[in-house]
Amino acid sequence: MPYLELNNVSKSFGGASVLKDINLNVEQGEFVAIVGFSGAGKTTLISLIAGLLKPDAGLAKLNGLPITGPGPDRGIVFQNYSLLPWLSVFENILLAVEAVNPNWSPAQKREHVEKYIAMVNLTPARDKKPHELSGGMRQRVSVARALSMDPQILLLDEPLSALDALTRATLQDEISRIWLENKKTVVLITNDPDEGILLADRIIPLTSGPGATLGPEIVIDLPRPRDRKAINHSDRFKEIRKQVIAFMLDSKIDRHNAVTRKLILPDIEPEDLDRPPRIHSGKARPIRSSEIKSETVEVA
Repeated sequence: MPYLELNNVSKSFGGASVLKDINLNVEQGEFVAIVGFSGAGKTTLISLIAGLLKPDAGLAKLNGLPITGPGPDRGIVFQNYSLLPWLSVFENILLAVEAVNPNWSPAQKREHVEKYIAMVNLTPARDKKPHELSGGMRQRVSVARALSMDPQILLLDEPLSALDALTRATLQDEISRIWLENKKTVVLITNDPDEGILLADRIIPLTSGPGATLGPEIVIDLPRPRDRKAINHSDRFKEIRKQVIAFMLDSKIDRHNAVTRKLILPDIEPEDLDRPPRIHSGKARPIRSSEIKSETVEVA
């Protein structure tokens, strides 16, 4: 039985279909990347798995149980860090640990937090506030906070898309290293096919919306640990990349939408510039044809 299972899941907002007939199976300890265009519904999909949204149709299950709401069994890393600005690195992570393990002693909590701060290489910055950190460091805190809850599954919602290329590459390597260490089940949402191929066991493209659905999965059979310089010269990497991009582009072409709207033009007639202007409120303006009235005057 799959660890994470989505069966015929659909979601709409205001009558507009966002996701349609989503079927997804993820095994325990697997790293799956879902790649799609911006606006295709990727964040909606991750929110359904996290329990932040409920599907209009279909069923989402984790470890055999229906997903009915958010819970500590799912750790999520958002694109915008979502750190409390008045708390330090240590305190932001401690807040999550205390929520999940309220019965632990202060020493246990402190040791646990320090472990995950060290895991993301932030020990020298443990007492700094978010505004004192770079974007990459803030995202490391967000990853450490999610992992410190020891979730059954880690959900990554485009966590690196707002970062510069060098920082993004560094954090990709960090995420790969952390996954190899603890083998958490991971679902990564991204708009970068190369990122999905570098990190995941399987990559699944999401079609263009509206009514986006998942395309055929591709197994990433490149050996681990993966070196980004080496795989750039791999024929298999190029083949997978070509398949993913071709499917995404084809799905976008197939889903051009024709929008029919009734256009109501204002009832305005052109001005008659051959007639002398009318004085109104001390200003002269041309007379429109609709303002011209004819009348017959009889003179005795």
